[in-house]
Amino acid sequence: MNRENKRKLLKKGYYKNHACSETFTCKACGRFVVPTGAGSNHRNHCPNCLTSLHVDIEPGDRASDCGGHMEPVAVWVRKDREWAIIHRCSRCGAFSSNRIAADDNPMKLMSIAMRPLTLPPFPIERIEEMTRLMGGDGSMETPYSSKKG
Repeated sequence: MNRENKRKLLKKGYYKNHACSETFTCKACGRFVVPTGAGSNHRNHCPNCLTSLHVDIEPGDRASDCGGHMEPVAVWVRKDREWAIIHRCSRCGAFSSNRIAADDNPMKLMSIAMRPLTLPPFPIERIEEMTRLMGGDGSMETPYSSKKG
């Protein structure tokens, strides 16, 4: 059953209060995704590539007509210390946040989390010079790194 038929068949907000037990094929990587193993009743992204589809305006409402790929662009830690994925729609640019699932690809999650450190917005070769310009001594050593033993 396609998305439009589901929208007509189910009342608005149905997925907010009911488990989503449907299997699907990921539109980004082609993996067959089953709801078991997610650790939640609401599977909303592929555990392999972490991509989702833009189907909601508010979580569970299935009211978006966009249908674009929601690409994982960042992770953040919620108040309860649980991780969540920030998705950005490749078609319209909308952002959303989704809890990670128990079976999500840990290497993909870590690569997204490390992206800001591996791709800084400044040339890493100039960090000592930039530190001196901001009033620091420019040294890459910590106070403890020069002590022996």
